[in-house]
Amino acid sequence: MNTKALGQLSGLAGSLVAGSLITAEQAVEAQKQAAIEKVHFVQYLVEKENVDGRRLAELTSHEFGLPLFDIAALNTDSIPVALVDAALMQKHHALPLLHHGNRLFVAVSDPTNLSALAEIKFHTGINTDAVLVEESALSEALAKCAESQDALSDGLSDLDASYLDDIDIVSDGEAKEEDDGSESIDETPIVRFVNKVLIDAIKQGASDIHFEPYEHSYRVRFRTDGILEEVVKPPRNLAPRLAARLKVMSQMDISERRLPQDGRIQMKLSRNRAIDFRVNTLPTLYGEKIVLRILDPGSAKMGIDALGYESYQKDMYLKVLNQPQGMILVTGPTGSGKTVSLYTGLNILNTPERNISTAEDPVEINLDGVNQVHVNAKVGLNFAEALRSFLRQDPDVIMVGEIRDLETAEIAIKAAQTGHLVLSTLHTNSASETITRLLNMGVPAFNVASSVNLIIAQRLARRLCKTCSVPADDIPHGTLLEEGFTEDMLTGATIMSPVGCKACNAGYKGRVGIYEVVKITPSIAKLIMEEGNSMQIATQARAEGFHDLRIAALKKVAQGMTSLEEANRITVD
Repeated sequence: MNTKALGQLSGLAGSLVAGSLITAEQAVEAQKQAAIEKVHFVQYLVEKENVDGRRLAELTSHEFGLPLFDIAALNTDSIPVALVDAALMQKHHALPLLHHGNRLFVAVSDPTNLSALAEIKFHTGINTDAVLVEESALSEALAKCAESQDALSDGLSDLDASYLDDIDIVSDGEAKEEDDGSESIDETPIVRFVNKVLIDAIKQGASDIHFEPYEHSYRVRFRTDGILEEVVKPPRNLAPRLAARLKVMSQMDISERRLPQDGRIQMKLSRNRAIDFRVNTLPTLYGEKIVLRILDPGSAKMGIDALGYESYQKDMYLKVLNQPQGMILVTGPTGSGKTVSLYTGLNILNTPERNISTAEDPVEINLDGVNQVHVNAKVGLNFAEALRSFLRQDPDVIMVGEIRDLETAEIAIKAAQTGHLVLSTLHTNSASETITRLLNMGVPAFNVASSVNLIIAQRLARRLCKTCSVPADDIPHGTLLEEGFTEDMLTGATIMSPVGCKACNAGYKGRVGIYEVVKITPSIAKLIMEEGNSMQIATQARAEGFHDLRIAALKKVAQGMTSLEEANRITVD
């Protein structure tokens, strides 16, 4: 039986049997059970069969001609675990030991696991070499790495004031002596605290972080799903050091505290993903308020289907994007998602056949293949000047961050009339008001009517949590009709209300776009030529089937995506 079983064994198993470490029956059964339990053969032998790990490692080293390394002698803090995803290490029971040049030495206890080296090489882009280690030492090292990563994760998700116990808090008198922050900016606790706040904001899906000093207090707030929420209150005397740290990270002048400054921080989350922070400081009565806008490049690549357009609105947007010339205007207040809508359109247009240029203040999301210009009024590079230069650069698509004045509007409209597709934004409340805003700037009605193809007015509504939202059965049918619902909208609809649970923020999780998409039809163009007011243009748009923001919000309520309270918060009947 032993001879027959031995013939079924692999090289490693056969060597272990030949070395009298295990029997042939044990080897066959171990291979079978290891496959069932989805663990490696060597791992199973040590953990389940109590095989001598040291002797097993020596036989394996001899069989495969690999050096046997004592991982216990290595300082685990020097292990380059950041190069390899934690899940990948656990999956393959392998640990990176040393990164030198273009080679990564990976510790394994089972050298027959060739897929581990191949997958690690694929994910890191670095050539990998196997180093043999004892199984028990490898398992212990992997467990330590997992514990350290879990501890880091737990620490970053627990933003409470107790974390500040680690910070060397000085008295008010000492704080005044250090007010310039120059001697404290490298303090490890401050660095750790700031990093903790930034990463926690990313994890919570916040869009902005506010560091706010007051006379007797200091607070940090996150804007999550459009709502500001206080997350921690550091001691007031830490304000100068926190401001100094953020300014150093943003490459600002830490000695300048009398004037506002702008900067940028990039935080790498992984080898292939980074998050940018747009940073602005503002001198206030009791110190510098610092606001960070979180810019995720991935938001531009979510795809148009993820933004919340109704199907007919999406079709209109895509159709106009594919036209060779004309203008698309996206409007709404700050924080309404205009940038994401524009960048989604640019991402669709971004092909090798098109020359795309953008003028922005500032550039919020970097897009490969798009020529992005950061306007700088201090040196005379404003939107109008950038647009003039674009027109001499053989463009196909132009994006203007915002039309703020007549000069910029005239050049943008001229570009839209001369064979270019122009995308831009305006700060107006509705599509009809966008038209009157251009007319009030001094743009001739004929130019507006002949160049503007599509106007998108938008808001962002908080999306109901799917886990805890419940039907709002207490709202009378008549009240719903008074709110603006039609009988058709209510047919088969279930109005939902927020509750709140551990998985969400007061019953909401994420946001969804609310859109008014108006195409400039011949009838609307005629009204523009006659210099009709915004109410007349809005009435004509409704008559032609273009829903306003209120109806669009109520549709999202009827679909169960958001609540009636949220619709009332962001729109006015």
